[in-house]
Amino acid sequence: MKKATVSIRYAQALFDLAVENNTVEAVSRDMGYLTKVSEENRDFQLLLSSPIIKTEKKVAVLKEIFGDFQPVSSGFIALIAKNGREAILPEIAKAYLELVKKANNITSITIATATKLDDAVKKQILDKVKVGVKGELEVTEEIDPSLIGGFVVRMGDIRIDASVASKLGQLKQRLTK
Repeated sequence: MKKATVSIRYAQALFDLAVENNTVEAVSRDMGYLTKVSEENRDFQLLLSSPIIKTEKKVAVLKEIFGDFQPVSSGFIALIAKNGREAILPEIAKAYLELVKKANNITSITIATATKLDDAVKKQILDKVKVGVKGELEVTEEIDPSLIGGFVVRMGDIRIDASVASKLGQLKQRLTK
């Protein structure tokens, strides 16, 4: 089974457990912290994925690092480690956070531009995107000078590419055929 599919299933189980125990927000904070630790610390990633380090040692280290987590989060992390799935803990945490956003009708979008957007242009882009989206938008802005101009909007599996670099690439393809 694919890593992403397994992560989503475990995240769904954690979400259901958090809802049942009325600890969705607390577990969200825990999973956010786990994600942050994983992204900022390569040694942590190596620990989780190491086949040399025994499971008992990994569980002890995880308890030490995340000792102040909610009982739901701590128990879940220990269970994942005991089942030998600790290497996908960061993916499970990210998938859990996405499930919480989905439950709260929050859609994450990323707007990439060559330079910083002014507020008027950003508002125009968001107004067009909001038409097809229910709930709130969580906007992340990225600066990518390789776009030359224009913008790229990413929302889940949807990508709207209105960049100059893309248009030049399409023009080059048509001219070289």
